Amino acid sequence: MKKTYDRIVDIRGNLISVSAENVSLAEIARVHKKDGRTTYAQVLRFDKDLVTLQVFESTKGISTGDKVTFLKREMQAVFSDGILGRRLNGAGEPIDGGPFLQGQSVDIGTPSFNPIKRVVPRDLVRTNIPMIDVFNCLVKSQKIPIFSVAGEPYNPLLMRIANQTDADVVIIGGMGLRFDDYQAFMENAANAGSMEKTVMFIHQATDPLVECLLVPDMSLAIAENFASKGKNVLVLLTDMTAFADAMKEISITMDLIPSNRGYPGSLYSDLALRYEKAVDIENSGSITLLTVTTMPGGDVTHPVPDNTGYITEGQFYLHGGRIDPFGSLSRLKQQVIGKVTRGDHGEVANTMIRLYADSKKAKERQGMGFKLSRWDEQLLLFAHLFEKRLMNLSVNMSLEEALDYGWMTLAECFTVSEVGIKKSLADKYWPIEGKE
Repeated sequence: MKKTYDRIVDIRGNLISVSAENVSLAEIARVHKKDGRTTYAQVLRFDKDLVTLQVFESTKGISTGDKVTFLKREMQAVFSDGILGRRLNGAGEPIDGGPFLQGQSVDIGTPSFNPIKRVVPRDLVRTNIPMIDVFNCLVKSQKIPIFSVAGEPYNPLLMRIANQTDADVVIIGGMGLRFDDYQAFMENAANAGSMEKTVMFIHQATDPLVECLLVPDMSLAIAENFASKGKNVLVLLTDMTAFADAMKEISITMDLIPSNRGYPGSLYSDLALRYEKAVDIENSGSITLLTVTTMPGGDVTHPVPDNTGYITEGQFYLHGGRIDPFGSLSRLKQQVIGKVTRGDHGEVANTMIRLYADSKKAKERQGMGFKLSRWDEQLLLFAHLFEKRLMNLSVNMSLEEALDYGWMTLAECFTVSEVGIKKSLADKYWPIEGKE
């Protein structure tokens, strides 16, 4: 039975406190304003009979004499096939001018999928971005962040992946987005023709803070329902640092004891709860989770990227407008390289990275004015071609095309004997005109 309370004890920022009984964490309440309008709030904590709630909208217009009704349920999302192509806010309400969604109400923030029904990830998620597909493969059901700093093109990178992925459904969750970023996501999906398989949950920087916290849970709840129907779902979340900052701001307002740099002590668990939703379900679909984690000041020891690194299965390090091969890592790539991809994949990737690392030393010698050897000049030529053909984020090609370009680049700069590559592979793939 729903209970209504007719007195709000305290109003502080976007938080209200009510004396109530038999209330549960994350429960939703309806606030009835005196002007006849209503708004919703979510239970954040309770101390005996004093319940603290986060109001979804501004507390403007709420008075201590307003009524609060507890709905005896947590926040829910509406799931149906009709959600494809829609744009919604963090509360799951349409913001695209379309009709309200009709479908099944599903709980959000539920426990992660039953481990017994999970299978070991062994399938490649193609992005047509060589620095991912060739050197740090994205594997189906993987959870992996893009570590970056403000100003790097991480959102355009997500848009490219959304356009080019072979996933059945793409769910984009934006947190703290500026309007131009939101507009760019909309225009990209429309221009690429991928809107019919895309769902967007968008929280803009001017929206209520609590909706920022709901975006990942809304996105992942819808993803789970599509995955249970046999769909392969790619979830793209940007930016998880904005999500953590929202938790930090609310915990400060609640006078909670802060942990490292003011973030709540539950930061690791709060992040893990979302990342562990990535899953490959036996005899069904999958959820692959790719997020953005911005590093304030480029500090990888900041609490958000630091905790994220312990949870996820590697990271893509976006630096200088490129995916840095030395800062990036995919811990699941060995599950697919040479097994579901071409047999030369591992050899080409390892050889090119080794030679690119050597080219860094040649560039240092060049910068210090030392005389360069013929080998140094070969390495510098290779680095130039490698950065132009494969590292440039505007490059768009399949994995097989990228491997062919790798062989061609090696042949233009070196002889077979100089690169130390397996003879059996060189005999099969080395360009004829480059053999000596």
